[in-house]
Amino acid sequence: MTKTTFENWTENRALINWIRKCRDLCKPDNVWFCDGSKEEAQELVSKMLKSGTLTKLNETARPKSYLARSTPEDVARVEERTFICSEKKEDAGPTNHWADPAEMKTKLDSLFQGCMEGRTMYVIPFSMGPLGSPLSQIGVQITDSPYVVASMRIMTRMGKKIIQLLGPNGSFVPCLHSVGMPLKKGMKDVPWPCNTNERYICHFPKTKEIASFGSGYGGNALLGKKCFALRIASVMAKEEGWLAEHMLILGITNPEGKKKYMAAAFPSACGKTNLAMMTPTLPGWKVETVGDDIAWMRFGKDGRLYAINPEAGFFGVAPGTSEKSNPNAMKTIAKNTIFTNVALTDKGDVWWEGMTEKPPSHLIDWEGRDWTPKSEGPAAHPNSRFTTSASECPVIDPNWESPQGVPISAIIFGGRRSSTIPLVMKALSWEHGVFFGASLSSEMTAAQEGTIGKLRHDPFAMLPFTGYNMGDYFQHWLDIGNKHDKDKLPQIFLVNWFRKGKEGSLLWPGYGENSRVLKWIFECCDGAPITAKTAAGYLPKKRTLDTSGLNLKKEADELFKINKADWLEEVEELKQYFTLFDPRFPESLNQELLKLEKRLKTSSSQKAKTNANEDIF
Repeated sequence: MTKTTFENWTENRALINWIRKCRDLCKPDNVWFCDGSKEEAQELVSKMLKSGTLTKLNETARPKSYLARSTPEDVARVEERTFICSEKKEDAGPTNHWADPAEMKTKLDSLFQGCMEGRTMYVIPFSMGPLGSPLSQIGVQITDSPYVVASMRIMTRMGKKIIQLLGPNGSFVPCLHSVGMPLKKGMKDVPWPCNTNERYICHFPKTKEIASFGSGYGGNALLGKKCFALRIASVMAKEEGWLAEHMLILGITNPEGKKKYMAAAFPSACGKTNLAMMTPTLPGWKVETVGDDIAWMRFGKDGRLYAINPEAGFFGVAPGTSEKSNPNAMKTIAKNTIFTNVALTDKGDVWWEGMTEKPPSHLIDWEGRDWTPKSEGPAAHPNSRFTTSASECPVIDPNWESPQGVPISAIIFGGRRSSTIPLVMKALSWEHGVFFGASLSSEMTAAQEGTIGKLRHDPFAMLPFTGYNMGDYFQHWLDIGNKHDKDKLPQIFLVNWFRKGKEGSLLWPGYGENSRVLKWIFECCDGAPITAKTAAGYLPKKRTLDTSGLNLKKEADELFKINKADWLEEVEELKQYFTLFDPRFPESLNQELLKLEKRLKTSSSQKAKTNANEDIF
């Protein structure tokens, strides 16, 4: 524990005053100024092992790794308790929960009053993005959870080096968090303290502040993640002319050694990490990881869009991750990892559904109960996670911490769609690409609250993460295209790995075979004449998508079928959906929808279901 005083720790008067205010409000037993050292990390781990928050895994099987189990009521984002506290309700928009900022601050003050009694208040200075990068931002999180401190140490660059960077006058985003469970004298603590009766995750766009109360899990508690990196950063990005996006970033190199970078947006648990760490099946092609979840993008002096990964680690969904689906992720989490809500094997290792074809005969499930293949319910929670440093990734890109970022050639949108959307499609223009993003929808997964499998709209995969009115967000994307050289803008694509045939089975093998789609996108960005114009967008010309070695003769037509009836139904549904954003829905996107409808109605059914080498308008 760092023995220091406020003034010895920092000369930043604004920071000192804020920490003192939080201390006086929350009334902790003591204050811990985090320095980010290995010694500090080990002290925190020892503390959590003693309290039962962590269980040490088998050192031989999983070196320096630990298992945490949350309470069953604290396992995912709580979107219905997440608020945008803008001055005007209409500035939060129809997709956010709004609260009056003055009223919410009064409410939060009452909740935080004495909330850290009997606990330690940890002060975590952190950088979102490489230290000193013009694309990076600094935050300071206060929390009473050592699990949060240990996780933030992995997910961000944190410690005294950030205080040095901040200096006496630097600005920061204040992030206040508490599990909301004060320990009165004589009370016994629990391994996973939280307050399920009072949960608030609040964002104040005007003052760039974050406050979270009651939850100790994931993005509810690691405030650098969705709260800062997306909800608050998206407001900053709109004000300053850049983009803060729910996107992976990857570098892909062809056999000749030419490299391009791509950013891709998918709703949570739809394969972002798998794509970011892909092992290509195509000989000579290589994929390297810059980030698996969030991209901050600004334009460089050369007019191109550059991206950084503001995070320093991966907070990945465990179920479905395997040697088949993501061998590089399995290597990444081989050591130095915190697992949360996965199952524990009899040998002291971890397991989750999809990790192996056959489950072990006995496990301790995510709730600490005996489990066998005959037990009801999964062994690991569907939203169980691994938290590990990006530096552990065997395919981390050599430029992943480049201060200037990496140049983006392509932006890809995608979701889980059983029908309608083809395997890959290129936008007709930047505006049409923004329409791709605005119209994105996906079948729900365990990472969101709701009915699994139900289709929900998730524009730009940012539905729960935009810190202001989504209609204004669409316009911001359009403005980006209008303000910059269109010849230097990234090309925009739509993909769908999850299209199914009539029998209900997936038509595309996915995983490493997705490199074939990335190859086609790579070649499109190189200007290759490999696209065929259809009513919905550009599809691959015949034989331009490399399917060598795959037996897809029967599936090929269905993968690229543009069914007129399905698409016209999609158009009608989107007309209704887009009214949600009135009066702030951009007229140019309305025009994109009407143009799509016109193209569909004037195309012949026969041509509309082929990917032949011809224009089907």
